[in-house]
Amino acid sequence: MELYAILKLVWAAILCILLIGLGLMVGMDMGVGTLLRFVGRNDGERRTALNIIGPHWDGNQVWFILGGGAIFAAFPTLYATSFSVFYVVMILLLFSMILRPVAFEYRSKADSTLWRASWDWVFLVSGFLPMFIYGAAFGYILEGVGYHFGWNGQYYQDSSFFSYLLSPFVILCGLMSVALSVYQGGVMLMLRSENPLYDRAQRYAVRGGLVAAVLFAIGGVFISQQKGFVLIGDVNPAMPANPLHGQHVLHTAGAWLHNFTQHPILWLVPALGLFCMVAGACAAYFGKSVAAWWIGLGSWVGTIGTVSAAMFPFFMPSTTAPDQSLTIWNSSASAYGLSCMLVVALIFVPIILSYTSWCYYVMRGKVRTADIIHDSHSY
Repeated sequence: MELYAILKLVWAAILCILLIGLGLMVGMDMGVGTLLRFVGRNDGERRTALNIIGPHWDGNQVWFILGGGAIFAAFPTLYATSFSVFYVVMILLLFSMILRPVAFEYRSKADSTLWRASWDWVFLVSGFLPMFIYGAAFGYILEGVGYHFGWNGQYYQDSSFFSYLLSPFVILCGLMSVALSVYQGGVMLMLRSENPLYDRAQRYAVRGGLVAAVLFAIGGVFISQQKGFVLIGDVNPAMPANPLHGQHVLHTAGAWLHNFTQHPILWLVPALGLFCMVAGACAAYFGKSVAAWWIGLGSWVGTIGTVSAAMFPFFMPSTTAPDQSLTIWNSSASAYGLSCMLVVALIFVPIILSYTSWCYYVMRGKVRTADIIHDSHSY
């Protein structure tokens, strides 16, 4: 295999890892925001929950930047097309996330029940909405996106994300993402809180894991029945980044199971996801919060890994012009660009993982409500 094709595969793997990191780390913070009004029965308990993720939430947002940056640098055609498809959704997503830091900074600035309750609703919306969109976007892509390219490479959009929001499968994927977020957020609260916050977080973590497992299984049934995409004929993995030439795509029912049929070992990936969701719920039920947190990583690996295994080598298939679907092979940057960015990634991704781990290690331990309510400098 040519070096150019290998670089494309490496960057596809890096992008998959970044999406897993986004789901795990950002999902954990969003899960706490979603649960805030339910696990905290008074202002002191809600402030305790916010101070558990307070030192980390802004650092975790780097996974959003890394994901977008990786698509921009390594797969510019995918970046341009996908960000056009999801333009309105991106604005909605950014608006909800802009409100989040404002809520952190201003919630406790005024000693007013109405003021603080209003910001608690902001946390709920800014926690639920981004994770719902994250999962729904995967469902939308799996169903196929309506777009095509003109003779000169100009992009034309034939459908919108909102036209698919009424699709049961898209809604299911969005809710499953929220369920995993709730699970991870509940486990994070278990790690660093005491009763009664601990008990409530434990219940939601168990429910989140089990609901995610059920939705994941139902999603598998949908995938087996719906139309998917598969490359037919010979394809040159080192082809130029030109979606107008070089591939033939078949759009047919059950095509997303093609890779699993050809390589049965891939069934271990969805099995891992389903097992970790159930095992994580069990670990949370028995109070094994550390184990439950790491098992949550396995849930995201299994989920994103299943989508990747089913879609490979597709990134964003087109229902309007299937032969113009964006794949790993026809939407990448140049070999020089991929090589340079790989060096950058090998330097900075370990640094990010190191300082993130150090922050969590330094700020380990329980956050107590009695300490928070007398501290005017906390959230």
